Amino acid sequence: MHKSNKLLFILTGVFMLLLLSGCESGRKKVHYDGETLLEQKCAVCHNLKMPPNTYEDEKAPPMMAVVFHLKDFMKITMNDEKYSKFIPFVQDYVIHPSAKKSYCDKESLKTYGVMPSQKGKVTKEELKAIASYMYDYYDQQKYLKQMQKKAAFDALPKGEQLARRNGCFNCHALDKSVIAPSFAQISKRDAKEIRDTIKNGSQGKWKGFHVMMPAFKSRMTEKDLYTLQKWIGTCSSKTQKAIPAENIKETPWKVKHVI
Repeated sequence: MHKSNKLLFILTGVFMLLLLSGCESGRKKVHYDGETLLEQKCAVCHNLKMPPNTYEDEKAPPMMAVVFHLKDFMKITMNDEKYSKFIPFVQDYVIHPSAKKSYCDKESLKTYGVMPSQKGKVTKEELKAIASYMYDYYDQQKYLKQMQKKAAFDALPKGEQLARRNGCFNCHALDKSVIAPSFAQISKRDAKEIRDTIKNGSQGKWKGFHVMMPAFKSRMTEKDLYTLQKWIGTCSSKTQKAIPAENIKETPWKVKHVI
């Protein structure tokens, strides 16, 4: 082979190698969102909420129950077993389910039956992301904390539940002014005026405060308005202990600043 042709051949080979390696390095790694995939692939049959709702015609057990059951029967005690036990089981079982492989008790299998194979509907990599999210999200400690928060909320007076559910504590405090008058201050107003203000908004109702509360007439029934107003009325007659913010979930809403 002529030297010039040989050199051209070598350069062409080097160029092709660089081109191919460039294509390989430029290829983006696919990111699988376990939460989204769980909703897309599993929500048709499984209840994904924690704690779950219950229905008479459930097609499959709630996902929380599935995960808790698997962790218990697999004797998972360490987080690294998520990768050595939990994820591989989910990847295999969803594609090749059987009563023999199932960790379900006989009564559950009788009620729900063996799940149908999802072969062709979900990939192994997608199942890895789904199983990883399931393992992390359906955690017993998280569940206990949620139950504690729910118990703390359920123990509140109905009026305070309404106040917290509608984001009132974002601007109001029990006995001191923040960016809006305190509930103790509001309680001194006429009961009907309090209900009307909650219903229609607070613009021009309080001097010295430049935040306008939005109207809640589309979000509260007349019964709710009376319940909330009566609770506000108790804020001046006794000292109420504020519940720590981490124990109660507030509902945010945007306020309008009126100058």
